[in-house]
Amino acid sequence: MPPSSRFHRVFEALRARSIEAEAAVFDESTSDEVRAQLLRMTGVLVWVDPLSEGRTRAILDPLLREVASKGIWVSAHPDVIMKMGVKEVLHRTRQLGWGTDTHLYRSIEAFREEFPSRPASAGPRVLKRNRGNGGQGVWKVELGTTSTNPPTVRVLEARRGSLPRELAISEFAEGFAEYFEKDGCVIDQPFQPRLPEGMIRCYVGRDHVVGFGHQLIKALIPPPPEGPDAPSAQSGPRIMHPKSTPEFQRLRALMETEWIPGMAKLLEIDWRDLPVIWDADFLYGPRTGNDEDTYVLCEINVSSVFPIPDQAPEEIARLVEERCRLQSFRDCANAC
Repeated sequence: MPPSSRFHRVFEALRARSIEAEAAVFDESTSDEVRAQLLRMTGVLVWVDPLSEGRTRAILDPLLREVASKGIWVSAHPDVIMKMGVKEVLHRTRQLGWGTDTHLYRSIEAFREEFPSRPASAGPRVLKRNRGNGGQGVWKVELGTTSTNPPTVRVLEARRGSLPRELAISEFAEGFAEYFEKDGCVIDQPFQPRLPEGMIRCYVGRDHVVGFGHQLIKALIPPPPEGPDAPSAQSGPRIMHPKSTPEFQRLRALMETEWIPGMAKLLEIDWRDLPVIWDADFLYGPRTGNDEDTYVLCEINVSSVFPIPDQAPEEIARLVEERCRLQSFRDCANAC
């Protein structure tokens, strides 16, 4: 793996543990070659953008399920991604401490009936399609300024370069029909007023935190008068921090002792099948009476997790070695 590759440090960490690794570059046009390559492996680590340039995982996921059915370890397995790497996880785990007033709509009919009253009764909301990245399909919705019946809504998509719009809520709702057809549901959460304080990305190796990233984001914040391309409208860099960073120790403890075990139980995921590397994005919630921060989960990323903290490659290699030993033991036991 050349040093210019973003994966080169992962390969170095694997090599240091005497684990032979090779790259497999997936493309729909070469899926047969990739399948043959993966079937020779003991395990497969998968990082693939779930939605890129109109492509999906429609071909990749069946391929990975086939590979896994042959006794080859796949991380993250598509079935695990469908449990924890989609926005529905925000609703399924809402009773955990990272949850909030979260609603789920299964159909465009339910959305038309239930959502329109919420911006008026509960304040600004954030709507999220079940699968997506880069801010696509994530909308801030609040009451508009036009006095009509029914009232208008002011909407802003999280996608870079988006501008606020004001329109009838019925018109806005019609644009969600595609989300239900392709993704099965839409998630509805309250907008977090502390968004300008940044997003905390908590990187996890299976069930233990390996580092953090903090970033001042601009998604869902209206752009300045200069427009969405102005320097002040761009998100800041993601500042990486080791897992020992003092300001994130409460979040780390909550993740490792309560939230990850609770999520695995709720989603019926064996802790050994949790992805080798994944991350959870948090926004700051309301402060407690003791002036402590609370955290609200806004997304879990499983299928395409980079960049990663400096400590992550070694943790990836350690977990791969551990799993490969287990795999070899199972193969030996099956042969006997």
